[in-house]
Amino acid sequence: MNKKSIIKMVEEISNPVLRENNIELVDIEFVKENSNYFLRIYIDKSSGITVDDCQKVSEYIGKKLDEVDPIDVSYYLEVSSPGLDRPLKRERDLERSLGKDVDVSLYKALQGKKKLSGELVSFNEDIIKITDNDIGEMEIPRNNISKIKLAIKF
Repeated sequence: MNKKSIIKMVEEISNPVLRENNIELVDIEFVKENSNYFLRIYIDKSSGITVDDCQKVSEYIGKKLDEVDPIDVSYYLEVSSPGLDRPLKRERDLERSLGKDVDVSLYKALQGKKKLSGELVSFNEDIIKITDNDIGEMEIPRNNISKIKLAIKF
């Protein structure tokens, strides 16, 4: 089974336990690091993810995957919160981040900069608009964004 199919199957398998516990699926990765494979599932909820939430989801998904056995290599199953440094990948990630400060990395420089920081003002399927701390309001084509994440301030 290819990587895309594995991710889709894991997404479908995880839906019941996530719905039952008001948990949102943030991302799924199936990656090879050195000689080991990892199936990483990132979850979140409005009140914050606990270790118990991760354990419950991990046990449920692990049991279901053992039943259907779709992955033909040995792998480690990891379930965790996405962390502060996670990329904003989905529309709902961006929606939740409106009005918050973000860091944006670009493929090609805009106004001489490949890294921008500022408040996420709006977005649509083609453009993300931020108020950059140095330049002011900017419209950034989404196909020029390599990564966007919440800015971490100390």
